[in-house]
Amino acid sequence: MPAIGFVVIGRNEGERLRRCISSILEQSWALQRSTGADSSPARDEGIAAHPIVYVDSGSTDGSVEFVRSAGCEVIALDDAVAFTAARARNTGLKHLVQKFPHVEWVQFVDGDCLMQPGWLSKSSAFLSVNPEVAIVCGRRREVYPQKSIYNALCDMEWDTPVGEAKACGGDFLARRTALESVNAFNPNMIAGEEPEMCFRLRKENWKIWRIADEMTSHDAAMTSFRQFYLRNIRAGFAYAERCAMHATKKNPYCVREVASICLWACVIPLLALIFSVLSPLASLLLLAAYPAIVLRIFLKRIKLRYSLRRSFVYSILIPLAKFPQFLGVLRYAASRLSGRRTAIIEYK
Repeated sequence: MPAIGFVVIGRNEGERLRRCISSILEQSWALQRSTGADSSPARDEGIAAHPIVYVDSGSTDGSVEFVRSAGCEVIALDDAVAFTAARARNTGLKHLVQKFPHVEWVQFVDGDCLMQPGWLSKSSAFLSVNPEVAIVCGRRREVYPQKSIYNALCDMEWDTPVGEAKACGGDFLARRTALESVNAFNPNMIAGEEPEMCFRLRKENWKIWRIADEMTSHDAAMTSFRQFYLRNIRAGFAYAERCAMHATKKNPYCVREVASICLWACVIPLLALIFSVLSPLASLLLLAAYPAIVLRIFLKRIKLRYSLRRSFVYSILIPLAKFPQFLGVLRYAASRLSGRRTAIIEYK
């Protein structure tokens, strides 16, 4: 099996980061044992069986000190340059390759996630027999979906179809050579950097694959509408940026998503407002599109065997998210016209 290394990123993750590092150490040792190597001495001394690089983006909660005490390589990003997840991952990958040049596969993990038992052995086995696959990802679950409707929404969003995929999230196992062939992440992107990189990988005939196995659990800690609102502003910004970067007539990348955002959050409300004066009935018919789309989404969720409560919540929040997403689209347009870079949009 090719050598594996880890890149972990975080900022003020606190106890979540401690659990994250512990889960990586445990799975690293488990993978080492599965290859027939004796990892007990390293484990007893608190040493990882595989190299781990942690990249910190300005934490003030002792994250750097803790990870260093766990025997990991630690890089604290210079705050003179804007923090982004893409910049952090690129920095971690570069350091990993320079210090551990034998590493061929890289597992990326966000600092608010826990790696699930068995993931490394299953994802490694998949990459071993599928040389055309650049990235393999699995099921990411929300740790506390019952704490808020917003956490539950995250959990449902991550339940993506198994098989060849167009993109992945922040946790995945990748071939180093594939990442290097496209210069990995775009460090200037404040969001949506994973699907953008996957787009470039697919253009180079690499494949992205989602397998059915459990990969990580994630603590979104999203308990307020404000967090939901900010998260979707960021999502709208990311859709607009990726569309502007890559959309062509032959490949309308993200055009459908941006068009949908503009339709539901701007065009229909504006037309309904105009017709409220010219033709009230036409205005009502336009507004009826909202309960219609809610019903459509609800029935689709039910068909996928989600509970009535979760299906209802999902069907309400997805159309509602279009409005802050539209603000994100406008924010990207404003930054593009002004030539000014937008600061990272954080929701927690």
